[in-house]
Amino acid sequence: MKHFIKLLSASFLALTLLTVTGCASTKTHEGTGEYLDDSVITTKVKAAILNEPTLSSAEINVETFKGIVQLSGFVRSTASINKAIEVASSVGGVKSVKNSLQLK
Repeated sequence: MKHFIKLLSASFLALTLLTVTGCASTKTHEGTGEYLDDSVITTKVKAAILNEPTLSSAEINVETFKGIVQLSGFVRSTASINKAIEVASSVGGVKSVKNSLQLK
């Protein structure tokens, strides 16, 4: 009986360790919590761009990885690029903004 309990405990410990390490993040892969945080940041940035009357939200794509927001797409002016960066930077949780926006 003691052997069975030890085996069951070891199995449970191994399963727990595999689960925890499977959800951990690496340089190129987000953990589960980070993925959810980034989804929230992306949604907030998109909403902030949508609420900015000088920007067209249909022209600007937003992606977030580990708190770093990347803006891409085609806009009409340099002022639009600068405003999009400013708006994205002002959102809570954004660590930095990478600009890949291009002029039409």
